[in-house]
Amino acid sequence: MSSNGSARPAGAVQRRALRGLAAVAAAVSALLVPFPQPSSEALALGPPSVVVILTDDQRWDTLHAMPIVRSELAEHGMTFQNAFVTNPLCCPSRSSLLTGLYSHSTGVWRNEPPFGGWSSFEDSSTVATQLQAVGYRTGFFGKYMNGYKVGARAGYVPPGWDRWMAFSRSGYYDYQLSVDGTLQAHGSDPEDYSTKVLASEVTTFIGSTTDPVFVYYSPYAPHNPATPSRAHAKEFAGLDPWRPKSYGEPDMSDKPAWAQTLPRWKEVKIAEKDALRVDQYRALQSVDDAVGKIVQALSDTGRLDNTLIVFMSDNGLSWGEHRWGAKRVAFEESIRIPMVIRFDPLTVALSLEERMVLGVDIAPTIFELTGITGATVDGSSLVPLLSGTAETWRDAFLIEHMQKEVDRIPTFCAVRTDRYKYVYYGDGTEELYDLAVDPLERWSRASDPSLASVKADLQIRLTSLCSPPPPGLVLPW
Repeated sequence: MSSNGSARPAGAVQRRALRGLAAVAAAVSALLVPFPQPSSEALALGPPSVVVILTDDQRWDTLHAMPIVRSELAEHGMTFQNAFVTNPLCCPSRSSLLTGLYSHSTGVWRNEPPFGGWSSFEDSSTVATQLQAVGYRTGFFGKYMNGYKVGARAGYVPPGWDRWMAFSRSGYYDYQLSVDGTLQAHGSDPEDYSTKVLASEVTTFIGSTTDPVFVYYSPYAPHNPATPSRAHAKEFAGLDPWRPKSYGEPDMSDKPAWAQTLPRWKEVKIAEKDALRVDQYRALQSVDDAVGKIVQALSDTGRLDNTLIVFMSDNGLSWGEHRWGAKRVAFEESIRIPMVIRFDPLTVALSLEERMVLGVDIAPTIFELTGITGATVDGSSLVPLLSGTAETWRDAFLIEHMQKEVDRIPTFCAVRTDRYKYVYYGDGTEELYDLAVDPLERWSRASDPSLASVKADLQIRLTSLCSPPPPGLVLPW
């Protein structure tokens, strides 16, 4: 196993090679795949263990800088080149991951109440409760939901978890954990670095039982301020600035009203965001190290050959495209995520999948492979893709967002297909992109008469998918 967590990112040649391989993978457009029956091949070894590794604000195009993820997961599994979240914000996305449901089904639209945050999440039926009920030992380690605090409900541990180590106050240093309901403070010493502390607890948990395990490892990295560990603090010093053609767009007249008011970044902010990008790469190196330790623990306990390992992020992040430096929006940089799945009974060697997959697909995938039936989900099991048996697949999905009480981005619903993206905002403005000719979304064509029929079709699709719409949003057609 590779253990060199400090290896440098792949060079331009390797990145071009990866994109070239991805271009060869077939893209198949169809309807939603029906929920399949449990696969006898996948279940032949008995109940598989499940490990979900969820990073925070990691862009989809940063996996080249994680050599252990590449060697231990991607080279033995499937890398999804078109993976997305359906609400590009932490708490809604995490709610969807644990349930397989869209925000309009969970009721978690944003990070804070009302209509969001931990207090809005109904936790009585999740992947954890389902797996615990059939004999799994379950452990959570890291960031749970925005707003989770033990003090709000004294000693509260959500149902479904045998081991609970969740941030009550998130951070890389000087953070606070709820350890099975009891608060535990950590300081600023090197051994307190949270990504490493939580990874160590994960490996201890894996070795503590002979039962099948469900492990959810959710480090804070690479969320802002993306503080790296001492060991990785000087890496990537020579990283070139990020300047795609969509960076700081000079002409925003084609964009919706909220985006047209975005100012051009000044030098101070440009330098700040460039530094954050470098630190995000640095912070990801500790996550990469943790992946190696988790894979080793699975191997040491004889579980690796029968463990579903999912690596993904809760959302993406803009690095300056469209004058934007956050998430929450329908631009590709916010909704696209890295996703790699290793499950040795189905994935033997490196494979690349181009069809569109979603964060809401993880729960139904876990349910199928663990033999759990009857769960209500909005997503689709990825087993047909992992096993190479999918004959049909989705050709469109929903993106939804509810405006914060003080926020420039209006509530919206959007539909993305293999080629187009259409966004409708609560203030009546629209966006329409032809991703085949404009993958950087530099020219919205919502008013282009040559795409009028395309827009009408996308509005019909959006009406079906955005049901019910976010509170306060009315689709006028």
